[in-house]
Amino acid sequence: MYTGEYYHSIDTKGRLIVPSRFREELGDKFMITKGLDGCLYVYDNMQWASFQQKLTSMPNNSKDIRDLKRYFLGGATPLEIDKQGRALLPQNLRNHAGIVKDVVLIGVGEKIEVWAKEIWEGETAENSMEDIADKMAELGLDI
Repeated sequence: MYTGEYYHSIDTKGRLIVPSRFREELGDKFMITKGLDGCLYVYDNMQWASFQQKLTSMPNNSKDIRDLKRYFLGGATPLEIDKQGRALLPQNLRNHAGIVKDVVLIGVGEKIEVWAKEIWEGETAENSMEDIADKMAELGLDI
């Protein structure tokens, strides 16, 4: 399970250092795709296979399902970690997430989210502790 928040920078070639804690679970090869809310999703191969199976098992007779498949599967790219612990983020995915230099990697359970730092800070600024507590109560979550 992926947890934690890590701040890094993209180098001039578009490479991102993957935190060692995440590398241990991801392995040397993994998948990245477009995410929701303006981020990227990173899956280890087992989680990706499960997610891909769910998508591909859905019938193509619905435009919504075809759109979902195009979005997640069409945007997916396998990545490999080099000897320095870096992975090259494709330009199209960097553009999708607004990533230029500074990024935040967030472990959210079964996957990792990669955010442009500025966008992440905007996301977190919108959520006050009071709002979070209210949402938790609505979902029946207690701490």
